[in-house]
Amino acid sequence: MMREFSVIIEKDEDGYFVASVPTLRGCHTQAKSLDALMKRIKEAIELCLEVERPASTEFIGVQRVAVNS
Repeated sequence: MMREFSVIIEKDEDGYFVASVPTLRGCHTQAKSLDALMKRIKEAIELCLEVERPASTEFIGVQRVAVNS
């Protein structure tokens, strides 16, 4: 059965791409390239699904918010 998951991708200060899956607790990985990252996050999702059911939440989106600091 094919399933789809929303993945959040960020780039850290060291230049690594970091991916996380909000509906799977602890499901994240990192890589130097986006191609490697996508391969690794697919593997991470498969491993997470072996031990956990996805949370029943729906990813809506990301919103930037400005605040004075």
